[in-house]
Amino acid sequence: MRIIIGVKVSLMSNPGPKPGGLPPLAIGELAKLAGKRPSVIRYYEQIGLLPKPVRVSGKRRYDPGTVRTLTVIDTAQRAGLTLDEIKVLLSASPDDKSAIDRLREVADRKLPEITALLERTELVRGWLECAARCECPDLDECPLFDDPPLEAAPRQRPRRPETGSHSGG
Repeated sequence: MRIIIGVKVSLMSNPGPKPGGLPPLAIGELAKLAGKRPSVIRYYEQIGLLPKPVRVSGKRRYDPGTVRTLTVIDTAQRAGLTLDEIKVLLSASPDDKSAIDRLREVADRKLPEITALLERTELVRGWLECAARCECPDLDECPLFDDPPLEAAPRQRPRRPETGSHSGG
């Protein structure tokens, strides 16, 4: 079962410049400030992560707050959130007081995934360290390829007494 949870962020509105505020940004300016390619910004618009910008003489003009929205998107992606999850987070209404609770729920759901990934990474690292020290005459005699498969293998495999060719297990 897949659950997508929204979180409050007042980043999807694009009201244009406020009195005394910064002027709207062209797509190239926004891209430079955010460290993104213009094509990425257009893609985010297309899938609904960013609001449609106002147009002046046919050219896109973005609220300066869009830089912050792009930072939120980038940070959320690096944290492992999908674009669909990010879209829900960004679309929460500004007055939604439970939004931070939903952000915590997303984090709570993602943490076990990351923990499992780290465990798998350590398992693979251990296997590769053993493989780097392998002195077996051929793959048929190498205990690194015995059952159980790598996914279920213990962190350190005991050496085969008959070969004794792996140092440190």
